[in-house]
Amino acid sequence: MKQIKSYILVSLFALLGFNAFGQNPNYSKGLSFKALFMDYQSQNGGEITKFKDYHHGFEMGFHLKLQDNVNLVLPFKMGVVTSHENTACLHKTVYGLDAQVQYQFYKPSSKVIPYIMGGVGGVTEVDGEFNLQAPLGFGLNFKVADNAFINYQSSYRYSFSIDRNNLHHGLGFVYLWDGQKDLKKMDEPIMHKDSDGDGIFDDVDLCPQAAGPAELNGCPDKDGDGIADFEDKCPEIAGQKAFKGCPDSDGDGVSDNDDECPNVAGPISNNGCPSKDRDNDGVVDSRDKCPDIPGSPTNAGCPDNDKDNDGVLDNVDRCPNDAGPSSTNGCPDSDGDGVADYEDKCPNAAGLSLYNGCPDTDGDGIHDGRDRCPNSAGPVSTNGCPEISAEDKETLDIAMRAVQFDTGRSTLKSESYSILSQIGDILKRYPDYNLSISGHTDNTGSARANQDLSERRAKACYEFLLQRGVSASRMNYAGYGETKPIADNSSLKGRALNRRTEFNLIPR
Repeated sequence: MKQIKSYILVSLFALLGFNAFGQNPNYSKGLSFKALFMDYQSQNGGEITKFKDYHHGFEMGFHLKLQDNVNLVLPFKMGVVTSHENTACLHKTVYGLDAQVQYQFYKPSSKVIPYIMGGVGGVTEVDGEFNLQAPLGFGLNFKVADNAFINYQSSYRYSFSIDRNNLHHGLGFVYLWDGQKDLKKMDEPIMHKDSDGDGIFDDVDLCPQAAGPAELNGCPDKDGDGIADFEDKCPEIAGQKAFKGCPDSDGDGVSDNDDECPNVAGPISNNGCPSKDRDNDGVVDSRDKCPDIPGSPTNAGCPDNDKDNDGVLDNVDRCPNDAGPSSTNGCPDSDGDGVADYEDKCPNAAGLSLYNGCPDTDGDGIHDGRDRCPNSAGPVSTNGCPEISAEDKETLDIAMRAVQFDTGRSTLKSESYSILSQIGDILKRYPDYNLSISGHTDNTGSARANQDLSERRAKACYEFLLQRGVSASRMNYAGYGETKPIADNSSLKGRALNRRTEFNLIPR
C-alpha cells in the first residue's frame, strides 16, 4: 500500500513539474522559509483554542512563476506533532513534501498581496505511517522590496488516512529572482530617444516635445529671460526671476501683471498705485475706514464719535449703544470680571474668562454653571459632585437584597433595620446627594397588586429613614411593580432577584 501511495505522489509531482517547466523555462523563481505552527488536535476531536497542543515546525519551499498571477510552490516541511495513539505525552517527528498552486490577487501597486492555494502532498511519520494530504488555504505577502516579502499562510490539510487532518499556520520570508529571459533583456543595448531634437534625451528632458536649451533642462524660453515658459507668468515679455518672469516697469516692487498702475510707482498695499486721500483728512484711502468723510488719524480716518459716552469710540466699540469699559471693547460687564455680558455665561457672578465668566467656587476645575455640586469638589465623571466610596456603593448594593419584608406585605423585618440605618449614615456623609428609593416585585400575582405592594414597600423604607432623622427634602420613593425585572421570572432564583428595593444616590 505504501508503495502505491508513493507512486501516486511522485506521479503528481512529476506532472505538475513537467507542466510548469514545459511551458517556458524562463519564469521567475524564488525560495521561502517559514516557521510553522502545526495543529493535529482540533481537527481530530480536540479544541482549536488549546494553543499549548500546537507544535512547531519548519518549511523551506521552491517557487516557480507559471503566469503573472499563478505560482507553483514545492515546500518541504518538518515538525513534531502529538501522536494520535492514546499514549500520554508521546510525540512524533513528521516530514512532508507538497506540490501547491497559488493564485495571487496581484496589482503592480500592491503593498499587500493576498492569495489562495491548493495542492497535494505526502507526509511520513517517524514510527508511523505515510499518508497523502490535500492542503487548501490562503495567505498574505507583505512587500518589503521588489523581490522580497514577509509571508503569512494558513491552510487546512485533508488527509486520506483516518485521524490525520490538520491545520498549518506559517510565518516567514519569500525571496524571488529573475530567469534568463530578463537577463537577456539586460544585455540588449539601451536606445536613447530625443523627440524634439534639442540634444537632450527624452528620459531627462522636462519638455521632450518642445526644443529648449540644456540650462533649462530642454524647455523653451520665448522671451529669453532665463525662465522656462512653463514657469514664466509673462512668457512673451522678458522679466525678472523674482517676479516669475514678469517685468516691473515702474520699479515699485509690484510686477506689471499684478500692478494696477504699471507705469506709476505705488505701494504694494495699494496694488502698485499711488496713494489717494479723497476726503483730505491725512489718512490715505487704503487705510481710511471712512474715505469720503473727514476724520481723525487716531480713529482710522473716521470722525471721533462715542454715542454711549463710555470713552470707547464707535468704530471700535463692540456695543456702541451700551456703555462699557475698554477692557471689554465698550460692552457692559455687570459682574466686573473682564468678560462682556454677551459672552458671560454667569453675568451676575464674577468668574474667569477660562470658564466664560463663571466662577469655580469649590476649585474642582468644573465651573459653577455646570457643577452639580458647586460647593463640594468632585471629578468630571460625577459632574463635580464628590465621588461615592467603593465601600458605600457596596453597602447600597447589598441593601437592595438585604432589606426584607413579611411575605406579601410591606412590613419591614427587624433584620432590615441595621442596613437601613447604614444608608442613613451614608446620606449624612454626602450632603450634596439625595436618595431615590424604588420598590420592585416578581411577576407572581396580578400586575396591579404587585404595583401597589412595590410602592408600599418603598414608602416603608422612606418612613423608616424619616424617623431616623433624614430630611424628607432629601428623599423620594416610587414603586415599579413587575415592570423592571433584572432576572428571568421563570426560575425561583430569578424571582428572588426581582423582589428587591433599590437605593440610589442622586446629585442634588
